[in-house]
Amino acid sequence: MKTKKIILFILMFLPLLYTVVALQILPDQIPAHYNIHNQVDRWGSKYETLIFPAITIIFGFIMLCVTKLAAKQEKNGHNNENISLLLGILSLILFNAMTLYFLYADFHAVENLSNISIDISQLIFAILGIIMIIMGNIMPKVRLNSALGLRTVWSMKNSTTWKKSQHFGGITFMITGFLILIISFFTKGFPCVILSLCIIIISLPIDILYTYKVAKKYS
Repeated sequence: MKTKKIILFILMFLPLLYTVVALQILPDQIPAHYNIHNQVDRWGSKYETLIFPAITIIFGFIMLCVTKLAAKQEKNGHNNENISLLLGILSLILFNAMTLYFLYADFHAVENLSNISIDISQLIFAILGIIMIIMGNIMPKVRLNSALGLRTVWSMKNSTTWKKSQHFGGITFMITGFLILIISFFTKGFPCVILSLCIIIISLPIDILYTYKVAKKYS
């Protein structure tokens, strides 16, 4: 657990380190924003690259708070704490990948992200898909709490509804993650974003409906 916390802290501050080093060689004006077609629609100061590392650090501290809350609500063992730390680590890997991607685009003054062999939407959703598959595998191990897992008023009725909801949610998470991963390999840009979000939007009501049905049966 201590090792996971160290890794999380390292991943929190690595984007800041990358960016501070990159600032020494970046041009004064860089692509500051891209539209839905992956084309630059605003240029800005190279110091704007510090915004994303700041967001990464804030996100890291939020995950530490979630970890603390999840751990408090677990009477025996450290399952929730370990799972929360793992989720934080996986999420921060995505943040680090995005930081490196945009620093590369900034350094080369890329005006259209589609010209890069790996599209930004492909990168984000491929990593997100992998995260969902991993989290789906470990969701059944999450114990009743208000910070992690498939949480609805119905899934949290009792230990039985919670366990069954997490097991079902784990399956849907893995399926959703797998489908998003496939989409990220075969599409890019706006279609990749829309298709991936559609898969997520479709899966959420299914999960919620299942928790409702389980609660009716076991409450």
